[in-house]
Amino acid sequence: FFFSRLIFGTLYPAYYSYKAVKSKDIKEYVKWMMYWIIFALFTTAETFTDIFLCWFPFYYELKIAFVAWLLSPYTKGSSLLYRKFVHPTLSSKEKEIDDCLVQAKDRSYDALVHFGKRGLNVAATAAVMAASKGQGALSERLRSFSMQDLSTIRGDSSSTVPPSVTVRTSSKQSQPKTSRSVSEGTGSSGKC
Repeated sequence: FFFSRLIFGTLYPAYYSYKAVKSKDIKEYVKWMMYWIIFALFTTAETFTDIFLCWFPFYYELKIAFVAWLLSPYTKGSSLLYRKFVHPTLSSKEKEIDDCLVQAKDRSYDALVHFGKRGLNVAATAAVMAASKGQGALSERLRSFSMQDLSTIRGDSSSTVPPSVTVRTSSKQSQPKTSRSVSEGTGSSGKC
């Protein structure tokens, strides 16, 4: 069904719509505009009927036959449906539909502005929080290094343990634990 609908329901009418616009033939233009309006309604209805009627025997074949009926120059299905049902319905409800569309447009614009402002506020707050946390973490990290550690990292990357790493501990213990941890590290490697 997909390929037949693509070819006969969409590509064929699109090409002939192009030809109608190119030739500026008003009669053909109106014919294809009626087809596209009916096809849009068919596609919308099909979204719901596919859920509930797909089990119906020959459902997809009936849809193909319906699209062929819409396109046929002999049956003029799209013109018939448009003139008998769609045009009278839309003409009688046009003012209500226009009012609903204007209200929906205004509401969607207001909602877009509202959510846009909220999104920018959330993004700005997140950026400020990340920057303040990042700055604090960066300054703590930089304070934990001595100048010799920084030159060792920059110059010699082969040594895994810098000669004098100052580990920050609580204020009660101010002595570095580096020498003990390095000697324990060599002592433990001798056991293996």
